[in-house]
Amino acid sequence: MEPYRFDRTAFKIKTYAEADTDNVDLSLSLAERVRQAWYLISKAYGFDLNNPPRMDKTVFSCRKQK
Repeated sequence: MEPYRFDRTAFKIKTYAEADTDNVDLSLSLAERVRQAWYLISKAYGFDLNNPPRMDKTVFSCRKQK
């Protein structure tokens, strides 16, 4: 198996303003862009869109300051 190699030809160096205008389709509504982002997050983390995982609240704790 070959080690993963980064394809540097697929990307171009841009300023923040150029990257911002290239990546956002302003013709779509905000709700549609959020829906698309939620879909990509679900694919990246491997969960079902209709049944997202619940937050594990046992990991965090809260206490009063003295």
